[in-house]
Amino acid sequence: MDIPIHFPTVPLSSGHNIPVLGLGMSHHGGYSHKALLYALRSCGIRHIDTAKRYGNEELVGKAISESGVKREELFITTKLWPGDYGYQEAIQACLDSCKRLGVEYLDLYLMHWPDAHIPGKSSREARAETWKALEDLYYRGICRSIGVSNFLIHHLEQLKEDCNLVPHLNQVEYHPFQRPQDLVEYCKKNHIVFGGYCPLSKGQALTHPVILRLAKQYGKTPAQICIRWSIQNGIVTIPKSTKESRILENCQVFDFHLHQADMTRISSLHSDKKLINLTYPLWKG
Repeated sequence: MDIPIHFPTVPLSSGHNIPVLGLGMSHHGGYSHKALLYALRSCGIRHIDTAKRYGNEELVGKAISESGVKREELFITTKLWPGDYGYQEAIQACLDSCKRLGVEYLDLYLMHWPDAHIPGKSSREARAETWKALEDLYYRGICRSIGVSNFLIHHLEQLKEDCNLVPHLNQVEYHPFQRPQDLVEYCKKNHIVFGGYCPLSKGQALTHPVILRLAKQYGKTPAQICIRWSIQNGIVTIPKSTKESRILENCQVFDFHLHQADMTRISSLHSDKKLINLTYPLWKG
């Protein structure tokens, strides 16, 4: 099966477009130089999602340089770690990320978590101060789009009240067992694109009987069923893998369409099961 050279995109309120499918990086063995080069050169991947926390920005930058793909064809996302929250701290952290990645601008820069601890300030004040730094980075063109990750409705409401710009994207855990539909609807209403990470629920969805049955029915793999379900729900989807064969498999999701009854069947698996939880002081430093 041929892989599309250009994946479908979703418009951001910044005026830029984000590819609906990306390749996520992570720590704990979540980086393979060979696999990233393969994704860029052979699979049509143009959307790369990383973070300072993952410790691989410099390696990602090296792969981008070696790939031969033009910078303007890429959509590069990285994230601001809570240890760098604050106005000046956030500005410097962004510039440092750009330097490590070897780029002059970021396509998307995200506040990684809503938890914020700055001495003498409430979490709300700390988030607002940090977000104002991202707004200035956006106005300066260093970040073409800005957003948040793991923010809930009340966090987003506070930013609306305290700052000038609504985030262009909110990236949250999203898979068949964790489908926060109220948050999805809120983001849609407020022109915030919804990005989903852990689309395979760290592999747990791949052995569920419903997913296995649908994979057999459509002649696809369980991973492809999960990713296709996410994309059809309008979610910018970010699977992670360090294996070339899996990256290729994850890209082969644009040649079929899940019937509405099957979409509903997968959605019914929602059990509010979150796989990612991180609170202060675990992220300190």
